[in-house]
Amino acid sequence: MRILLIVVLSIFSLCAQKKPKVSFVKIDMEILPILESKEIFGKGTYDFEIKTKVDSIFIDAVDMTFLYVALNGREIEYSNSGKRLGFEAPPTIGNHQLFLRFVAKPKQTVYFVRSDSEPLSHQVWTQGQGKYTSHWLPSFDDMNEKIELDLTILADQKYTVIANGKLKGKFVEDGLAEWKFDMLDPMSSYLSAFVIGDYNKKVLKSSSGIPIELYYEPKDSSKVEPTYRYTKEIFDFLEKEIGFSYPWQNYKQIPVKDFLYAGMENTGTTIFSNQYMIDSTAFVDKNYVNVNAHEMAHQWFGNLVTEESGKHHWLHEGFATYYAYLTEQHLFGDDYFYWKLYKTAKTLYNLSENGDGEALTNPNANSLTFYEKGAWALVLLKDKVGEEAFKKGVETYLKKYQFKNVTIADFIAELELVSNKDLTNYRKKWLESETFPWDEVKIFLMSKNPSIRMFFVEKHRESFSLDFLKEESPVEYKLNLINNFKDKYSESDYKILLADGEPKIRQKAIQLLVNIPDLLKKDVELLLNEGSYLTREFALYNLWVSFPKSRIAYLEKTREMVGLPNKNLRLLWLTLALVTPEYDPEKKQEYYRELNGYTQPQNHFEVRQLAFQYLNQIMALSDESLYSLIEACQHHVWQFKKSSRNLLRELVKDEKLKERLLNISSSLTLEQRNTLNKLINQ
Repeated sequence: MRILLIVVLSIFSLCAQKKPKVSFVKIDMEILPILESKEIFGKGTYDFEIKTKVDSIFIDAVDMTFLYVALNGREIEYSNSGKRLGFEAPPTIGNHQLFLRFVAKPKQTVYFVRSDSEPLSHQVWTQGQGKYTSHWLPSFDDMNEKIELDLTILADQKYTVIANGKLKGKFVEDGLAEWKFDMLDPMSSYLSAFVIGDYNKKVLKSSSGIPIELYYEPKDSSKVEPTYRYTKEIFDFLEKEIGFSYPWQNYKQIPVKDFLYAGMENTGTTIFSNQYMIDSTAFVDKNYVNVNAHEMAHQWFGNLVTEESGKHHWLHEGFATYYAYLTEQHLFGDDYFYWKLYKTAKTLYNLSENGDGEALTNPNANSLTFYEKGAWALVLLKDKVGEEAFKKGVETYLKKYQFKNVTIADFIAELELVSNKDLTNYRKKWLESETFPWDEVKIFLMSKNPSIRMFFVEKHRESFSLDFLKEESPVEYKLNLINNFKDKYSESDYKILLADGEPKIRQKAIQLLVNIPDLLKKDVELLLNEGSYLTREFALYNLWVSFPKSRIAYLEKTREMVGLPNKNLRLLWLTLALVTPEYDPEKKQEYYRELNGYTQPQNHFEVRQLAFQYLNQIMALSDESLYSLIEACQHHVWQFKKSSRNLLRELVKDEKLKERLLNISSSLTLEQRNTLNKLINQ
């Protein structure tokens, strides 16, 4: 290997200019992930064109070792800063080809996860949003560099491999399978992705003929329908509503364990959390519909047209959230749509009133701003210019800027052109202001939805009754009124609420009714059979608290229930069984081991997090769970890592627990020991 430290006479950035001096056209890459060492071995070619003479060329590559670098078939000298690969540009204008062979050991972006279905089975998946794909693939962190990327992935033949593009072929030799994927059009590097794991799939076809591949682990075969419910309808609706044909060859959706977010819209290849793999009972409490529509909408807004920088992030998240809301309006009706907007408007207004409002042009704004305020900005924009002009503007915007990068000004210009309206004031109020225009929003909602208009009148009345439950009005209206008068209910009022024919009203009632009077005992007991895992959870706990003499009966009735993917019912049941002295005394150790077992790394982080909480509450953390808690402090999901560190920080305040933690420190890794010592010293 020859390495030359290049003295760069004029720093050249590939991606920061509208008219680049060098244009990368295509990457053809083969990678081999090594599960045991968590490494990526890769080799591939980069086709690029020099349009104007430059001195040096750079490719983003984080913590990689390059084994061989060749330009136009000849090995060359190069620099490797640990963040970028650099080489001297060829002297001639025109087309050239770079060849790389490298090894990467990514600390992020590629995640090697143990499957929870089979002890020896793995999942490998990527999450490159932002500037992170360069941790496993020499590529371009700047979103303005769009490139066609064809991936070939090698993996054990027992696994399924999924990646961007169309599968051109699968070849097996000596137990190793080679999967070749082909992309036709360019994309930003952060949208490249792959998944390796044990999967089956169901294939649908959209009305326009696009293949839709729905992946699932074999253990979840019974959950395919409720999880992916409405998927074809969502796809067809978005194509029609957006007015621009789906831009990619196919569309795939893959659930993975311990995903960092709800979902991620990689080009044609959405990866999402397997906590959305649900049965029909769970559908009423937590379903994939909104995430499904949101990530699908990103295939146009974010993937087809991509922001130039974070200042224009509204063009991604605001649009995806807006079209997901329109999809839910199509599926579930106007009342569902407008009441959801009302809820987000209240939250945004409260933040604004507290001085926490943010402009949509702020690149550092939080998710609530980009997603919810962003969706509201589009709702009011359509209302201002009219539906016909709005749809036409979106269509011409996508057509003009497809496979390119965009700014907010680009979009606004298209809307002004088709509507023949000056949007300067709109832009100042909705995009550049930190406040949330509640008065305008309130007038809009009241003009669009009769039940919201009625709610603003009813919620201010002094006298109270539940007569509104008898009205033919939306359940969202009733739930908001119930919450508004929650401090005024008598036992007879609760009896009416618990007997209501709408499941969401019964759930709201048992949430509010923590201390159950004798008069309502039988009414609440019926909820243990409710078609909602959350309602059953609330009912079990509140009954257990309220009627100590009936605890054994309640535990017997619910002992086989598991609940949502986070095992909400099972974990609550085990906790209650442990702290009910007279219940199954001979099985206490068995329940203790099971509950502590759910803290271990083979379980999903949401299951582990809930198990830690319950065990801490009843002071039953085993040494194995304490070890697992320390391990969780380095978890790749930041929310789980944060909650684990917060819990550990509290535990070390107890001298006995601190001593137990110190006793197991000898079995920790150096990084884990440093984390523990830091928290103890704090």
